[in-house]
Amino acid sequence: MKIIIDKRGKKYIVNNEEFQSDLGIIKKEDIEMSKIGDTIKTHLDKEFKVIKANINDYIDIMKRNCSIVIQKDIGTVISHTGVGYGSKVVDAGTGAGAIALNFGNIVGETGKIVSYEIREDFAEIASENIENFGLKNIEVKNKDVKEGIEEKNLDLIFLDLIKPYEIMEDCFNSLTLGGWLAIYAPYIDQIETSYKIAKKVGFNKLTILETLERELEVKTQGTRPKTRMVGHTGYLFFGRKI
Repeated sequence: MKIIIDKRGKKYIVNNEEFQSDLGIIKKEDIEMSKIGDTIKTHLDKEFKVIKANINDYIDIMKRNCSIVIQKDIGTVISHTGVGYGSKVVDAGTGAGAIALNFGNIVGETGKIVSYEIREDFAEIASENIENFGLKNIEVKNKDVKEGIEEKNLDLIFLDLIKPYEIMEDCFNSLTLGGWLAIYAPYIDQIETSYKIAKKVGFNKLTILETLERELEVKTQGTRPKTRMVGHTGYLFFGRKI
């Protein structure tokens, strides 16, 4: 997938049709003929660079009508659980598909992601986003995961649900030996209850994490942390079937 980016850093998806923005119009034929690395101009002589979209570029500008799990938390889930090429993952709920796309991008052609979403409108948008990015290893099910996880011998189950602790036993039974359960939740009581029930069900290596992100700024006067930071977004719970 190719996208275009202006000098302000704003990114746009292009689909071989006339493009319009506040910086002017780019002709359909100019977009069709453009290649990765080209610079194309609007009728107002404003420049856009054509780049190949990676997963983060696409998620930044894809369609959504809900909040998504952001990079700092996604990265922690991936690194803590060791999910990788060939892994089989269940994700619930899907939302706009951001976490499913990240998992699908990592597990490769031999891996498989199945994402459960109870809301039909969310499931439709997520399916559209996944199809537009071109990944073939993700399946979205418009189904309540509490009705049962159909997949077995999973390497990872990731839950972004209001009451994730309601399906702990089903998660345990659906994981392969050595598989991980990961839960994202904004409130500590959700995670506390999940921890207690996961321990009772038989999960090991129980861990609760909160990832905070603070960027540094470099100025003439010196280098220091930025005043604003990405603080609390959600708590992450991990448990392993051993």
